[in-house]
Amino acid sequence: MKALVIGGTGPTGPYMVAGLLARGYEVSILHRGNHEIPEIPPEVEHIHTDPHFSETLLPALKGRRFDLVIATYGRLKLIAEALVGKTDQLLSIGGVFAYRGASSPGDCFPPGMPVPASEKDPLVGVGKAYGFDGLIRAAEQAVFEQDRLGHYRATHFRYPYVYGPRQLVPKEWSLIRRIMDGRKTIALPDGGLSLCSHGYAENLAHAVLLAVDNPERAAGRVFNAADDQVFTLRQWAEAIARHMGVEVDYVSLPTEIAPTAFPLLQFTTSHHRVVSTELIRSELGYRDLVPVVTAIGQTVDWLLANPPEKGGKIEQQSLRDQFDYEREDRLFERLSRFNRDLAGVGLAPEAAAESRIHPYPHPKQAGELQDHRGR
Repeated sequence: MKALVIGGTGPTGPYMVAGLLARGYEVSILHRGNHEIPEIPPEVEHIHTDPHFSETLLPALKGRRFDLVIATYGRLKLIAEALVGKTDQLLSIGGVFAYRGASSPGDCFPPGMPVPASEKDPLVGVGKAYGFDGLIRAAEQAVFEQDRLGHYRATHFRYPYVYGPRQLVPKEWSLIRRIMDGRKTIALPDGGLSLCSHGYAENLAHAVLLAVDNPERAAGRVFNAADDQVFTLRQWAEAIARHMGVEVDYVSLPTEIAPTAFPLLQFTTSHHRVVSTELIRSELGYRDLVPVVTAIGQTVDWLLANPPEKGGKIEQQSLRDQFDYEREDRLFERLSRFNRDLAGVGLAPEAAAESRIHPYPHPKQAGELQDHRGR
């Protein structure tokens, strides 16, 4: 049996390759050759070409046929068309931004995508008006058009943010570097209360490989793939700090001005982005291979051993994090003054205490119509 992984050198690729080899497949990976990694075994063939263009992809696939293709990278719409007559099964990877409201909360009412979003929830439209999200949807449609025409059996996975080794834009670095730099106070947008689904690379690879093991149940289906447990951003920060053996104070700042808002949320909104994994759990038997806290620790260890260049492209362009601690300290000082000013006009201590009293009556003796508080 022959399998092709388009991509293969990113976060999930080595786990997929290892899983296919363990299942007896002869494995090839197709990628541009920019990121050769030692985790790929020597028996795996490398096909070096760019999967974003028909003029480079088609010649590389000429005369080849595979029992299975997993497409994790490249321009999926072109890949779906290029694989006609070249495979029996296509497992393709997309993103949760196919859901309406995921990147533009105002597209839904009330604002924000459904929580959790299931595979049956509304999707974005297709076309230039919907930007990159519309391209994600167009790619999904292209995959299932070929499935409908009977060219191959297709299964599509919607990924959330992927974390783990080899992530090109590791948002965890915004927290890890601040801790490494000795910052004892870190700003979190809106208190870090945002809930967002994540997927550890090994867990997501396991989810896709379940479709290899259950081709009939997976055929023609779309599955959300994500970790079983969903953490708030604050819980992520707490898990990272504990793994690094430090205690950190967290300051809540409005998302609009929090210096960590874009790198940690990847947007300037703190709306929740949570997907339901009920379908993949019930249909394919998915369960996390690696628990979330363990996965976060492994991610931290990898980034400590493979840190992005300080002030380099990943920090400045991808994460858009300036690590401007002087500015952050000015924000903290102004926030402290603001909180002191507000304390003078807040609830009086006795009113605050009264607000915590249970509203239902609690009689002291049997037969009382009212308790001691007149309730």
